[in-house]
Amino acid sequence: MFDQAQEQLKTLRDFMRFAVSRFNEADLYFGHGTDNAWDEAAYLLLHSLHLPLDRLEPFMDARLTSAERATVLNLIRRRIDERLPSSYLTNEAWLGDYRFYVDERVIVPRSHIAELLGDQLSPWLDDPWAVGRVLDLCTGSGCLAILAALAFPEATVDAVDLSPDALAVARRNVSDYALDSRVRLIQSDAFESIDGQRYDIIISNPPYVNAESMASLPQEYRREPELALASGDDGLDFTRVILREAAHHLTPNGILVVEIGNNREALEHAFPDTAFTWLDTAAGDDFVFLLRREDLPAGA
Repeated sequence: MFDQAQEQLKTLRDFMRFAVSRFNEADLYFGHGTDNAWDEAAYLLLHSLHLPLDRLEPFMDARLTSAERATVLNLIRRRIDERLPSSYLTNEAWLGDYRFYVDERVIVPRSHIAELLGDQLSPWLDDPWAVGRVLDLCTGSGCLAILAALAFPEATVDAVDLSPDALAVARRNVSDYALDSRVRLIQSDAFESIDGQRYDIIISNPPYVNAESMASLPQEYRREPELALASGDDGLDFTRVILREAAHHLTPNGILVVEIGNNREALEHAFPDTAFTWLDTAAGDDFVFLLRREDLPAGA
């Protein structure tokens, strides 16, 4: 089939139809930047042809060269055969207008905290220019640390991760944004290597997939590092560490912002006396909570 496609398909429209058909036929799972076969195909094809990612229609009837056809078909084949998220095929992921390098050493960035940083955590933060220190716990690719540095111009940011491989990816992204002097990368198991440090803001998109969900993850998610996904039976193991230790690392007026996936009900059941503030995001208000230092649970 792919050999026939190389010979018979000519235009971008032809290859879009072919890709969508093959993706649907293969029953791919979408969830790393797109949620359907059409958008996935459009992204992969436009990226591979070095075309603007938001300008598909003007190029639909453009004919591809033989080399371009081979490149496009190789991406389509790999997406199907290897079940790789498209971001691993292109080595890029986008959070809003910001592009980040990614590969299989890190999960594909998709945090709801990104949009909150775009608004400088308003209205929960009065003066973004007064923020002096930020901690990004479980930084992965470094994307949230970078967005925090851009959101708070006077702040230095500590970006912490247990994985040296993830930190290598983060280092590349930090350098790409010329933020080496403001973003410090630290290898640490949670707070272990930053003892005594205090921050005005702690943000974290930690592992939060529960054991039942881990057992049934689509293949595309299984291509991501398990270390960055799994967090015990109820998905809250790492969140408990954060809630237990964060008060020791926040300034008196500091705030904690944590993403927990679909675990709101489990979290509120585990901490019934904690008044979590749930932040509105494009996906709803069930995914990211905020706590001020004084509201953190005692003895968590």
